[in-house]
Amino acid sequence: MKSKMIFGFHAVTSRIRHEASSVEELYVDADRNDARMRDLLHAAKAAGVRIIQADDQRLSNIVGTRRHQGVVAKAGELSLARNLDELLDVVEGPPLLLILDGITDPHNLGACLRVADGAGAHAVIAPKDRAVGLNATAMKVSSGASDTVPYITVTNLARTMRDLKDRGVWLIGMADDADKDLYAGDFSGPTALVMGSEGEGMRRLTRETCDILVSIPMFGSVESLNVSVASGVCLYEARRQRLPK
Repeated sequence: MKSKMIFGFHAVTSRIRHEASSVEELYVDADRNDARMRDLLHAAKAAGVRIIQADDQRLSNIVGTRRHQGVVAKAGELSLARNLDELLDVVEGPPLLLILDGITDPHNLGACLRVADGAGAHAVIAPKDRAVGLNATAMKVSSGASDTVPYITVTNLARTMRDLKDRGVWLIGMADDADKDLYAGDFSGPTALVMGSEGEGMRRLTRETCDILVSIPMFGSVESLNVSVASGVCLYEARRQRLPK
């Protein structure tokens, strides 16, 4: 089983809580002894996780950043859905998906995963190329959502979108210049919300493959929202429309 390094209290605590057996080793700052660390160590010991004392510099070297909060875990991959067929075959009710076209900032990806988890999205889909990928920083920012929301990467995003159409999924793209706003869209059925990259938005073919384009109405002086904020606004509108009448 392929292993990866995850760091930060939220990400590591979530992994131990959801699937402690996947955590191979837990590295902790030997100089940190606050309540948060004690709680984590208690949970790790109760789950039988091997704990290794380390200094701040070693932890920074392991993950390539000093923002590890004194907690780093070596963990195997979780058994989340790895492809769309596997996912859609087990989804109960109309699927709700988030498609990210070319997100390059790991902080934005992590925040998108976090809001996808909060809104109950079934998966986040992204291209393998020209996108950041699920690295350690994205996992930390996701606050554990990377352990609960399948992150499915695909070789050809436009082809994947067409496959989703064939399975009855409605593709709703977010574009600032769309004629209709978000609240005119119908998100109650099988839906995939499509978000573009931080600077350029959706690529041409991605945009053309969408069934409909909608915009988020802006009432202040800024022209647009951060992609993770926009994802949250749209996913929660979809969730609102799915509430029992």
